[in-house]
Amino acid sequence: MIEKALSAAIRGLCAGGALLGAGVLALPAQAQAQTPADTSQTMQKVEIVGTSIRRRLEAQTALPITSLRAEDFAKQGLSTAQEVLATIPMNQTSTGASQSVGSGTGGRATANLRGLGGDKTLVLLNGRRLANHPFFADTVDLNIIPVAALDRVEVLRDGASAIYGSDAIGGVINFVTKRSYRGLEVSVEAYEPAGSGGGDEQRVNVIGGWGDLATDGYNVLGIVDFHRQSALTATDRDFARTGVRPERGMDQTSGTTFPANFYSENDISGNPSFASGCRPPYSIPNRSGAPTCRFDYTQFVDLIPLTKQETFLGRFSKKLGADHTATLEYLRSRSTNEARVAPPPLAGIGLTMSNTSPFYPGAGITPAVAGLTGEPLDVSWRPLVTGKREGLDVSLSDRLLASMEGTVGGWDYSAGLSYAVGRARSAFTNGYVIDARMIEGVGNGLLNPFGEQTPAGNDYLRQSLLLGEYLRAKIKSGAIDFKASRELMNLPAGPLGFALGGEFRRDEADYRVNRALASQASSSGYADAQDQSGSRNIGAVFTEFNIPVIKDLEVNLAARYDDYTDFGHSFNPKVALRWQPSKQVLLRGSFNKGFRAPTLYDLHGPQTTTNTSSPWDDPVLCPGGTAAPGANPNLACDQQQNQRQGGNPDVKPERSRTYSAGIVLEPTRDLTLSLDYWDIRLKDQISALAEESIFGNYQKYQNLYFYNAARTRLDYVLTITQNLGEVKTRGVDLGLLWRLQRGQWGDFTLGVDGTWVDRYDYQNERNGPFTVNVGRYADASPVFRWRHNASLGWTRGPVNMTLSNRYLSGYDDQPDEHGVVPGRVGHYSTWSLAGTYTANQKVSVTAGVKNLLDDDPPFTVQSTTFQQGYDPRYTDPLGRTFYVRATYKF
Repeated sequence: MIEKALSAAIRGLCAGGALLGAGVLALPAQAQAQTPADTSQTMQKVEIVGTSIRRRLEAQTALPITSLRAEDFAKQGLSTAQEVLATIPMNQTSTGASQSVGSGTGGRATANLRGLGGDKTLVLLNGRRLANHPFFADTVDLNIIPVAALDRVEVLRDGASAIYGSDAIGGVINFVTKRSYRGLEVSVEAYEPAGSGGGDEQRVNVIGGWGDLATDGYNVLGIVDFHRQSALTATDRDFARTGVRPERGMDQTSGTTFPANFYSENDISGNPSFASGCRPPYSIPNRSGAPTCRFDYTQFVDLIPLTKQETFLGRFSKKLGADHTATLEYLRSRSTNEARVAPPPLAGIGLTMSNTSPFYPGAGITPAVAGLTGEPLDVSWRPLVTGKREGLDVSLSDRLLASMEGTVGGWDYSAGLSYAVGRARSAFTNGYVIDARMIEGVGNGLLNPFGEQTPAGNDYLRQSLLLGEYLRAKIKSGAIDFKASRELMNLPAGPLGFALGGEFRRDEADYRVNRALASQASSSGYADAQDQSGSRNIGAVFTEFNIPVIKDLEVNLAARYDDYTDFGHSFNPKVALRWQPSKQVLLRGSFNKGFRAPTLYDLHGPQTTTNTSSPWDDPVLCPGGTAAPGANPNLACDQQQNQRQGGNPDVKPERSRTYSAGIVLEPTRDLTLSLDYWDIRLKDQISALAEESIFGNYQKYQNLYFYNAARTRLDYVLTITQNLGEVKTRGVDLGLLWRLQRGQWGDFTLGVDGTWVDRYDYQNERNGPFTVNVGRYADASPVFRWRHNASLGWTRGPVNMTLSNRYLSGYDDQPDEHGVVPGRVGHYSTWSLAGTYTANQKVSVTAGVKNLLDDDPPFTVQSTTFQQGYDPRYTDPLGRTFYVRATYKF
């Protein structure tokens, strides 16, 4: 939200470093606490996120808005946009680099308001859209946000399709940069985890500018930001180092291991090393009693990959007369992500060993296995000698924006012309091997899947590595937009506000698969993926009225019409009410409809075949955990199966409706309380069925199972994007801000923001049964019943201290394949302490500790992510982390 009438007051109220929470910056009651002199000094018109009508500072919006100031989150050691948004209770998930390990996300970071999915949270930069990340094309990559350039972050906790169009179902996040700057500022940050291993961070940013818009008529601003975080491996943390915790009911392993398991045509399966205990710690005996080994792949996974981000923002603003300002802005961001997972699983690719191999069991080198009579063996092997599979994801984003704003003929206007390009590429950098060479090497007796390699075998494996770029994606968006607002007339209760605007946008997406490279490795997931592309034109018009009905009662009406060339049109209205019966009380409420258009990736994304996150029994070839006659148990039983994912041209838009109602109380000018109720219903949800659903109910989803012609092997289950059923969720946002009186001990502020989710139910298909998700892990994730962020701030002279707490309630853990809940995941609560010393106008130093008590994340058996023992989507594996930030202004 843009600076309010209470700007000066808020600066004082937040001097202790408390983050402003739900509704605090949207309180008209606070504005009335200003003296007449104060108000007259700040009567400029501003635009507030969620409305196109420019308002005077004392006229606050009816919509619930949270605003976070950059100086506050910098003091709390929040170094990325993802970390900043993780402090907002209504943000159920803040996906970042750690979740990109093995998931093919390109290293993007996303936010997820209300738990509806990142694709239903609209992210803006200075009120305008950015290009979405090319992979999936459904969300903006938060890594491209220039954190050093930010003035504040605004979060509209309400649907806003009537103003912004598609995606604004769960809410809107607007990153607002500094409008101008004079001078030169350099900041250096360092973060060091107390535990062993990596995860340390460094950041350097430089801000420079000259010229003053008010006096010189121009301003030039430039910002350069560099950020790096080193990798943290699973073995660096005891709670995440293994997927085998039998005392906790966790056994996440793979049947593709080293030494290799085998299956013969005589229906014999086994492992030559089973009798000697396999080869711990990576390979362990199968706990089912079968004479095979299992592989603990978790030990090879990164908890946090090596990440780097470089961002540049340049802006030139020029006053054209007294009433117009022209701006030219360029944003460039580059993000790299180097992630590592276990060596390649080679299973079900035709890896066959004959009895002519010197490594055949019983031939002299490899121990004999009872029952084998020299028949060919189908081998399931993981060649550890090739090393971890390592991938490099590089994302680049460019946006050029030319805009003009000002006043003409009594109208406040803003217009812009923008062009944005997002590019991403993925490459194999180590560990991936060429399937054909593996088949040949085992078949001709050169490679030993059961033990150590000969020098010739090692040389052969080195020459079998698959290196290079296998996927390139690009998304382009060109747009022209305008909007204008004014007061049409004076009604008895006040002026009638009016706004109108329009937008035209063209989006293009292109996905190119290096078939010559990707087709050689089944472990890449892109072995059979094809090039895809798509484009669309979007035109929209919208209007808004702010009607003063009676004194202190306003009604806001808005509507938007969008037309898409690929799926049709959408009309979305909104009505909001704001009533302030007294200086101490504000009542507000709204109703709106929303939609999310399927992205170009939803429609045209390449279809890939990858492993499921969890191992499953094939319901046909291994019913009840027992292999059917003629089925290879190493492939059919307790194994990561193949799933086919990707776009679907038949996907239709999602539709939503949202109700909200709230009250804000300010019994004294030192205490502000807020409560906002919200209720969201979504239908035709765009998503893919979770693997847990498909493997948990074969009778229902058997049409999604695809077998080879002989029905001896499951080729894949189909999990492409589709329209699922409805989602119903409701809850309450609570906020408290208490400003203690000044005294000889300094100034204190206490802020608490929390979100209580009363209901979150969803359907996996239209007209199907609803699944309860709140307070329990259902299908692929939990929804937290309660989340809060609290902070206590103290300021005295040049010293500022902040103690903050982030809390997530516990929930029922992920059920097993029989629907049995193994237990309860405990709550997650972390404390952080930070202090800032401002020596003078030039020098300031911040030092602090995140996760002060060094609390580990709560244990969970979740298997949706590659990391085990905890859930990286909601918790931090680093533990206690010390940081320091120094700023010098020239």
